[in-house]
Parts: sequence; structure tokens; C-alpha cells
Amino acid sequence: MASPSDIKKNIVLRDAQGLWIVVDFQHVNPGKGAAFVRTRMKNIQSGKVLETTFKTSESVDIVEVEHRRMQYLYHDATGYTFMDQGTYEQATMSDDDVGDQGRYLREGMEIQVSTFEERPIAIELPRKMTFKVIETAEAVAGNTASGGNMNKEAVVEGGIHIRVPLFIKQGEEVIINTESGEYVERA
Repeated sequence: MASPSDIKKNIVLRDAQGLWIVVDFQHVNPGKGAAFVRTRMKNIQSGKVLETTFKTSESVDIVEVEHRRMQYLYHDATGYTFMDQGTYEQATMSDDDVGDQGRYLREGMEIQVSTFEERPIAIELPRKMTFKVIETAEAVAGNTASGGNMNKEAVVEGGIHIRVPLFIKQGEEVIINTESGEYVERA
């Protein structure tokens, strides 16, 4: 048994309802009262999403998962297919298991895949990735006069819609935070 303060993204917890993968978490230490951990977890078997709060005085059952470097191959009707570089074994994850992270995947890229009992349960993307801007409006001289923090809509590779600063032009490369989906900087 472990402490709730050990909870991180993509770890697996076991309880009476089965195995849960932590999708999101937040450690909260209020000025008054005991600290706690707020989590959003997804049941591995059913796909049900649950928001739970753990007090730091409680204990949780963290299940060991294996982390493997795998190459993303392709996406089809069955889901996302990955290949282990060492054994050449292929594994497929459903669209629901991959979630929003699937829009950042590019054929041939290597990522970290968490497996439990030989079944892939989660992927971990690089925190920042570079994408080419496919479509965006041109900046017009003078439209930054009301402030330098104005943004415009842009479409990058993979059809991802983001907000970028006015100086970004079509064809340029930008860096995106894959956790928040936000523009970070020009590449």
C-alpha cells in the first residue's frame, strides 16, 4: 500500500471495482485542514471515468505497470497500432484508450506505452512537440495596436486547431504543449 501523495499521471490503482488508470491529478494543500489528492481516473475494463479525492492519511494500492518504448505505426477502424522495437510485436489501443492524445501521434514516432498484463493501457507523449502551420490568417499592419497579446486561430499538421500570436505565418513551425494543447513558442 502506498500514500496518495505518490499518485501521478498514468499510474494504475486497484480497488474493489477493478483497475483504474490516473488520467489527471492535483495535489491540494489548503491553508486550513489536511492535504488531499484530487484525481480523475478511468476504469481499464469498463472505460468509466471517476473523479475521486484521497486524503493523505488514506492508503492506495498502486499496481506495477511495464513501460515500453514503442513506435506508432498507424490508425484504422480497430484503433491505434504500436510496435515494440525490440520484439516487433504489435499492440492496438482503442480510440477511447488513447483519447485526445491521438491527434498528436505521427507515423513512425517513438513513445512510451504503459502495459499491464501485456495489454497496452496508456501512452505518454513528449511534453512539447513541433508542428507545421498549415493554415492561418495573415497579420494586418496595425492590428496589434490594442495590445501585444492578441492571438489568432491556426490549423497545424494533423488538423489540430490552436491559438497562436499574430506574427505566426503559414508554413512556419510552432511548438505545442501536448498536455494543454496550447502554443508554446515558434520553433
